[in-house]
Amino acid sequence: MDQDKNERDKKMTSHYDAQWVETFYDEYGEKEWNRLIREPEEEVKLHVHRYYLEKYIQPGLHVLEIGAAAGRFTRILVELGARVTVADLSSGQLDLNRKYAAEYGFEHGVEDRLHLDMCDMSVIEADSFDVVVCYGGPLSYVFDKAGDALREIKRVLKPVGVAMFSVMSLWGAVHKYLDGIISLPVEVNRAIIGSGDLCPATYPGNNHHCHMYRAKELEELLTSHGLMVLEMTACNCLSTLWNEKLAEARKIPEQWNQILEFELQACREPGCVDMGTHTIAVTKKENHHA
Repeated sequence: MDQDKNERDKKMTSHYDAQWVETFYDEYGEKEWNRLIREPEEEVKLHVHRYYLEKYIQPGLHVLEIGAAAGRFTRILVELGARVTVADLSSGQLDLNRKYAAEYGFEHGVEDRLHLDMCDMSVIEADSFDVVVCYGGPLSYVFDKAGDALREIKRVLKPVGVAMFSVMSLWGAVHKYLDGIISLPVEVNRAIIGSGDLCPATYPGNNHHCHMYRAKELEELLTSHGLMVLEMTACNCLSTLWNEKLAEARKIPEQWNQILEFELQACREPGCVDMGTHTIAVTKKENHHA
């Protein structure tokens, strides 16, 4: 089993640069707080993510939020009654998390803030959290170190703990950005699609580095590290590229609620899981695979 895990980990080339991630999000600043509310399409994305938080988070649970950034999901977790430990690689984002928590009244639910790399959470004791929330793509940024991150997440989870992820989706990204993709050289596109890696080695000069997952690849990665997948869904498989129409529907509650309902249904369909901008996975710790 350990050999199988190591082989899976080696499938992604070594492109993780923690310093790059920290600097990128330090400079990204307050745009991260506004990212999921700036357009109707992003509001739909926020709704899908929130739906799964509401499904699995109960009052009083101790939650570790990895890659919490400025606190868009921290606020929701606190509203749901969780006791949240915030963690992020970006000190700038942690400062913003503290700022917005005070401004919007969710500081009372934040127990601690940790500046750390998800691949090494040795400052956290084993079996500490009921739930780990890893939304917004942190697992996509660690490339070949995803196995290290998952081992750490599993370690800090309680024996029956739940871990929730959202990662960048390969085919969903191709769908959303196809107009730009077709303008790139064929060999660049083949390198990105073949590896799932968006980085200097595959796309020199690009300013965003991440690994984009196929749904099956994500499922195999999670299960190979002792996490049983309870649910896997796309995010934004219907609403991507429809901002103008969504803005019109947003004015009519009945239409808007119908869109949100259809989005949730469609994203769960097996044929749609790869077609959202993100893929969400809800997993449960399996101790007998440790």
